[in-house]
Amino acid sequence: MRKRKIIEKIKNNKLTTLWNNKELILEGIKNYLFTTDTIEQIALERNTICLACPNVDLSGVNCLAPGTQPCCSECGCSLKFKTRSLSSECPLKKWPALLTEEQENDLLSKL
Repeated sequence: MRKRKIIEKIKNNKLTTLWNNKELILEGIKNYLFTTDTIEQIALERNTICLACPNVDLSGVNCLAPGTQPCCSECGCSLKFKTRSLSSECPLKKWPALLTEEQENDLLSKL
């Protein structure tokens, strides 16, 4: 019984985290699907930093969404999307957010 409660608590925390970060996650997905050379260059630089980090999760154990590895074991985000979200930052401050979400949406609407 105790094991079930622990598993439910973990799932609920992941769902809460997903919900709280839904705009940043969607931004990363959008930038993954509708890419630009600039976004890809930023993603490449960020991904290089992430893959050298001891907190990278290649197996997917700590990913918020199953099957989205590699991900960050600190925040659970898929690197494929997190590194392309210009308004996201590394939870360990290894790379900064470059724009606010509003600034990025404004920029992308003009492309």
